[in-house]
Amino acid sequence: MGDMDPHIFAVAEEAYKQMARDERNQSIIVSGESGAGKTVSAKYAMRYFATVSGSASEANVEEKVLASNPIMESIGNAKTTRNDNSSRFGKYIEIGFDKRYRIIGANMRTYLLEKSRVVFQAEEERNYHIFYQLCASAALPEFKTLRLGNANYFHYTKQGGSPVIDGIDDAKEMVHTRQACTLLGISDSYQMGVFRILAGILHLGNVGFKSRDADSCTIPSKHEPLTIFCDLMGVEYEEMSHWLCHRKLATASETYIKPISKLQAINARDALAKHIYAKLFNWIVDHVNKALHSTVKQHSFIGVLDIYGFETFEINSFEQFCINYANEKLQQQFNMHVFKLEQEEYMKEQIPWTLIDFYDNQPCINLIEAKLGILDLLDEECKMPKGSDDSWAQKLYNTHLNKCALFEKPRMSNKAFIIQHFADKVEYQCEGFLEKNKDTVYEEQIKVLKSSKFKMLSELFQDEEKALSPTSATPSGRTLLSRTAVKPAKARPGQASKEHKKTVGHQFRNSLHLLMETLNATTPHYVRCIKPNDFKFPFTFDEKRAVQQLRACGVLETIRISAAGFPSRWTYQEFFSRYRVLMKQKDVLSNRKQTCKNVLEKLILDQDKYQFGKTKIFFRAGQVAYLEKIRADKLRAACIRIQKTIRGWLMRKKYLRMRKAAITIQRYVRGYQARCYAKFLRRTRAATIIQKFQRMCVVRKRYRLMQAATVVLQSHLRGYIARNKYHRMLREHKAIIIQKHMRGWLARVRYHRSLKAIVYLQCCYRRMKAKRELKKLKIEARSVERYKKLNIGMENKIMQLQRKVDEQNKDYKSLLEKLTSLETMYNTETEKLRSDVERLRMSEEEAKNATNRVLNLQEEITKLRKELHQTQSEKKTIEERADKYKQETEQLVSELKEQNMLLKKEKEELNRCIHDQAKEMTENMEKKLIEETKQLELDLNDERLRYQNLLNEFSRLEERYDDLKDEVNLMVSIPKPGHKRTDSTHSSNESEYTFSSEITEAEDLPLRMEEPSEKKAQLDMSLFLKLQKRVTELEQEKQSLQDELDRKEELALRAKTKEEERPPIRGAELEYESLKRQELESENKKLKNELNELQKALMEKRPPEVTAPGAPAYRVLLDQLTSVSEELEVRKEEVLILRSQLVSQKEAIQPKNTMTDSTILLEDVQKMKDKGEIAQAYIGLKETNRLLESQLQSQKKSHDNELEALRGEIQSLKEENNRQQQLLAQNLQLPPEARIEASLQHEITRLTNENLDLMEQLEKQDKTVRKLKKQLKVFAKKIGELEVGQMENISPGQIIDEPIRPVNIPRKEKDFQGMLEYKKDDEPKLVKNLILDLKPRGVAVNLIPGLPAYILFMCVRHADYLNDDQKVRSLLTSTINGIKKVLKKRGDDFETVSFWLSNTCRFLHCLKQYSGEEGFMKHNTSRQNEHCLTNFDLAEYRQVLSDLAIQIYQQLVRVLENILQPMIVSGMLEHETIQGVSGVKPTGLRKRTSSIADEGTYTLDSIVRQLNTFHSVMCQHGMDPELIKQVVKQMFYIIGAVTLNNLLLRKDMCSWSKGMQIRYNVSQLEEWLRDKNLMNSGAKETLEPLIQAAQLLQVKKKTDEDAEAICSMCNALTTAQIVKVLNLYTPVNEFEERVSVSFIRTIQMRLRDRKDSPQLLMDAKHIFPVTFPFNPSSLALETIQIPASLGLAFISRV
Repeated sequence: MGDMDPHIFAVAEEAYKQMARDERNQSIIVSGESGAGKTVSAKYAMRYFATVSGSASEANVEEKVLASNPIMESIGNAKTTRNDNSSRFGKYIEIGFDKRYRIIGANMRTYLLEKSRVVFQAEEERNYHIFYQLCASAALPEFKTLRLGNANYFHYTKQGGSPVIDGIDDAKEMVHTRQACTLLGISDSYQMGVFRILAGILHLGNVGFKSRDADSCTIPSKHEPLTIFCDLMGVEYEEMSHWLCHRKLATASETYIKPISKLQAINARDALAKHIYAKLFNWIVDHVNKALHSTVKQHSFIGVLDIYGFETFEINSFEQFCINYANEKLQQQFNMHVFKLEQEEYMKEQIPWTLIDFYDNQPCINLIEAKLGILDLLDEECKMPKGSDDSWAQKLYNTHLNKCALFEKPRMSNKAFIIQHFADKVEYQCEGFLEKNKDTVYEEQIKVLKSSKFKMLSELFQDEEKALSPTSATPSGRTLLSRTAVKPAKARPGQASKEHKKTVGHQFRNSLHLLMETLNATTPHYVRCIKPNDFKFPFTFDEKRAVQQLRACGVLETIRISAAGFPSRWTYQEFFSRYRVLMKQKDVLSNRKQTCKNVLEKLILDQDKYQFGKTKIFFRAGQVAYLEKIRADKLRAACIRIQKTIRGWLMRKKYLRMRKAAITIQRYVRGYQARCYAKFLRRTRAATIIQKFQRMCVVRKRYRLMQAATVVLQSHLRGYIARNKYHRMLREHKAIIIQKHMRGWLARVRYHRSLKAIVYLQCCYRRMKAKRELKKLKIEARSVERYKKLNIGMENKIMQLQRKVDEQNKDYKSLLEKLTSLETMYNTETEKLRSDVERLRMSEEEAKNATNRVLNLQEEITKLRKELHQTQSEKKTIEERADKYKQETEQLVSELKEQNMLLKKEKEELNRCIHDQAKEMTENMEKKLIEETKQLELDLNDERLRYQNLLNEFSRLEERYDDLKDEVNLMVSIPKPGHKRTDSTHSSNESEYTFSSEITEAEDLPLRMEEPSEKKAQLDMSLFLKLQKRVTELEQEKQSLQDELDRKEELALRAKTKEEERPPIRGAELEYESLKRQELESENKKLKNELNELQKALMEKRPPEVTAPGAPAYRVLLDQLTSVSEELEVRKEEVLILRSQLVSQKEAIQPKNTMTDSTILLEDVQKMKDKGEIAQAYIGLKETNRLLESQLQSQKKSHDNELEALRGEIQSLKEENNRQQQLLAQNLQLPPEARIEASLQHEITRLTNENLDLMEQLEKQDKTVRKLKKQLKVFAKKIGELEVGQMENISPGQIIDEPIRPVNIPRKEKDFQGMLEYKKDDEPKLVKNLILDLKPRGVAVNLIPGLPAYILFMCVRHADYLNDDQKVRSLLTSTINGIKKVLKKRGDDFETVSFWLSNTCRFLHCLKQYSGEEGFMKHNTSRQNEHCLTNFDLAEYRQVLSDLAIQIYQQLVRVLENILQPMIVSGMLEHETIQGVSGVKPTGLRKRTSSIADEGTYTLDSIVRQLNTFHSVMCQHGMDPELIKQVVKQMFYIIGAVTLNNLLLRKDMCSWSKGMQIRYNVSQLEEWLRDKNLMNSGAKETLEPLIQAAQLLQVKKKTDEDAEAICSMCNALTTAQIVKVLNLYTPVNEFEERVSVSFIRTIQMRLRDRKDSPQLLMDAKHIFPVTFPFNPSSLALETIQIPASLGLAFISRV
């Protein structure tokens, strides 16, 4: 902001950056006359800090800091003749920041409240705003008890005669004040207490007094204002009325009560009112400070001082004296600071200069505050018993007159004095100085208020006698600078405290010294507010008043001193960029400093006019203007040359274009004239021909008309009678048909109308019910307690919406069917009409036949009568009748044709109407469907956003709870040993029943699982006893089977031992052993079959109730027994195979025909004896036998141990059964409900313990089996080696011809089921290695994406396979808590957050994919459908994981925002991507020192690289593409919002060149989206406001057409943003123009109907609602391998 015009934001930015850069506290001193804008400037400075820094906590401290302004303005501001909102007190607000320079709290100090305004206002002035706000809100129901009225009714509000301020609604301001109080934590009861006290002050002002004599007065009995005051304050009427008219005088010996006069009573009443208001003011300030106080340690602060400026009126009193005294101190501090900075700047740049004298106001300060100064003499006079203003004035004259040049005496007055201040001479009237300095209030009235029943009023006065001194701080950190001392008329000796002895002047002097210490300890920044005129007129500037104010605040003196030195300065880079046009190409060197020196030597000949520093060039006054003139002249000359060339080119183009046009016009005119002449000739010839034929035609037409008329008359006369008769018959017939169809049509119309009305009524009623239900749902949705139901009902709601769409489609289909039915009905009716027409034709033919018969009869009669004489007449009559009949028939045919045509037209019209109605109905239905779907989508997005906001708020509360819990744990010094319970706080859904037990290391206690706290269904007691009995029977049968199994095992072991003891010498013995082995195998098979049959019998005899106690446990037990028996059989088969291998080896060594050929055996033995090989063979066989014996013994021991363990298990089961039976017998004595509950709980605990013990035993057996298999492999290898050695020692002749084939041990390889097995004790180790200690970078690079999610789900599958609900719950709870711990520990790392967001979503998709629901199973393969969960429905945990994913997404967005925030402004706005576009700076703007270097560290390439990093990391982690699109959309929204907000706050960025720069940067971002195929992610639309703002900077802004184009173009920008950009638009050189005010008003008029947000800045913290579309995985679970780098060796694949 350094290049902008002077602005409050620039000062605030400088203070904030210096605090961050120098780590030093800062102060902003805002001063000026009343009405100059001090309070508004202070508010804008605080608003800038709140916007830039933000809050470090979740309490939104910046909002509270801004909310303190309406409260302080209502109780401390009033209307004066100079200002409608004048602050009648001074305040210093310290805004505290933490180490990251975010707002953590604030503190406020107040100075010298103008209490006299409570009881007196001058003409055209008002009391404090709060009184008029109360009067304006008197009609509210909660204010009825205050008994308020119009402001003109109260004495304290009507003295000024101006109770209303133009343009201000006091009722609305009251609403804002109450909202601010609520935001700052002031409850409604305290607010009503404050209003009650304020109303009491108003009523107190209306209390009147009547004089009894000159020295006494009374209050009328039952005086209404005093009665209301006593009721509101809770005090006794008699006491208050007595002490308002009397006072107490205390002497050394006794006390007197003395009446007072009416004037004294009025003064005492006013003093009491002022004292109550001052106490209430201090109380409100204390509560504001408490609300703004922060428990976090403050690292630094910025203080904003809103202090009154120098004041001089016609009558100046004590308040003006204190105000001018404070301004003297502030002016002294300002002079020292400004000239010190000037000196440091010259020394830093090594510029030679000499000190310049300036005005020092220390003598004036000494006159006021030194020993025997004005304040000391005033305090001394106040201590005198008979001190007065006159005597004090005489002391001043005697002490300072003619001794101090700054003190004078007026010529015409002995009660005034004049002080020569730094700004002007001020004459002070001594009248009232002593009274205002003492601030006397009668102690008896205060005691009456202290005894009030109103609690809040007593709180105001409870610390009256033990008040702190003005320099000591209250617990809230505020210094009591405006406290008013209660001083009785004559205090008792020994009872007056030090606080009573402190005067107002003494307090103000101490507070001012403290303020000076604070300002001297900080770096000050000054804001001088200048008032344009004294009449509150807009657009009116009074030059004399402005100069007077500038002189009063010391600005002119500062300018004079600065002008004596070097007031203008440029850095070398800035000078080079600005005046590059004045250099030639040969003058430009690589060294910028030397280049600038060479140019300046040529341009400015007097070297005293400038100086070269280390980094800057310093100019004297006027030199920069001279350089600007030279630059403007050169630019103007270049512009003239460009214009000359362009104008010549344009004129030549215009001349050539005109010459070409003239030739073309001549050619076309000559051709046109020739064509006109030819046309005239053709028309003349054609007219002659037309006249000839026209005359002929007229004659012929006249003849034909006469002939036709004659024929028509004859025909009409002849057929008139017959036609009338026929028409009458035809009308009657058709009337009947029309009546029939019309009545039918009316009935149908009436039916359809009633049907439509009924359907419409049904729709309205259903819509009313739906709206009511929607309103209820919305109310429930706003409550945090109902978010569980919302979570559960969200999917149902989506399904209902889908169902509703399907129903609407069905309705649409039904309407189409109705339309088709109507068409069929119409077709049938037309067919009926056709049949009627045919019937009429038949009747017509019959009529013809009848007429023929009549004619025949008539002819016969005439023949009989006339015979031959009338033959001719008959002939004539017959011919006439024939002609008549022919005409009648022709007429009938024509009429029938016309009717047929009418029917066809009606049919076509009906078809058209039906088609139009169908089309309209379909279009209406489609529109309604589209509108309803859009509305449903909007409602769904709103619900999702509201739910995610609630979830975010819940996560914040959860983190807060964890922090508090950690603090409590740290406070506990010695932990209690033993059984500790910790609840899982991963979700409110699980907080009711997910508890885990932690066992300390010092105690070795057995693990006990807690029962879940869900309500059990009540069972019948008789059924429970039957089931218990059945359990005992099954246990007995199991014991008998186990005994039989043990006996068979012992027999088998004995047989094996006998077989081993016999030496394997003969073949017969080997055969016997093989037979024995076969018998044992058959016995084992029989045992196995019997065991299977018994198991089937147990399963068949199981009671039918699935929920009976004991049934699941026995299933698990039987499954485990079958698995153990299968393992035993496998081991037996392996032993048998080893034995067969040994036998085959022995038989191979022996000769094949041992029994038949003994001679060969003897020869071989003889040979072996000769060679000494028989000993070696015997030793080898002996070693093998020993190995096999040791192996069999170890197996026997293991089998014995397993059998003993099973027996012990069965014995423990029996003991447990007996114990439970005893407990059951005890429970029978309890009431029925308690009995059933206790029995169920005992049964559940027993079964869970049994399951856990059996699972541990099964794991131990599996381990032993694995060890034995490994040993068998080792032994097999050793036997193979021995065999090879023996075969090498045997001679070739002894080797038998048949080859010896070694037998391999077959091993049954099981297919992996995609499950991982782990022990219960290894769960913490699993969570630690897989979640807490996992490094995302190594996993993302080396392993498959989402591997931790797959591993966790495979563990959940195994727990589901075991039907262990406790293990599932514990694993899921530990997983969720582990992820939360990792995110809490490394939540600032983008890779960690992205990694766990991807894995959480993958875990959620796995739970959906393998849940067994049809909607998710349709994407799976058949193998994947086999891996679905079988026992548990984890829908609730899916919702919990979805909530966790939403929290991780929001944390990811915050991490992105923190990373991108420092890059956006530098890369998008400040860095020049297109070099040379924005190199020219606006004229008249001086560069301000900034903490950021000129060449920014971040560019657009930095942002693009960071976006590439984000995208690559998310892709490496395997994040869903849809989720990546949502993240990219959020990133682009942050970039657009932050860039637009900074553009709206910086004037130097609002130019044509910067608009081009922004559009280029946005195009680069769009190119990045195209490269990543993310154009359909919606990210581009989030940049639309920024794009339109850049276009707004580049378009023309002059005419109404431009305004219309801007309004149509900038549809994504609000009206406030468009107007702000136009106001900030700054031309880069003098050839451009600023935007006119009329154009801006035109824009506002065109946009006034637009309904948009009045907010100027975009919400950069807004987060779009996130969704997680289902994305199934094609990876097969059984193919997943666990790498050794994860340290999960304790997990085994199943």
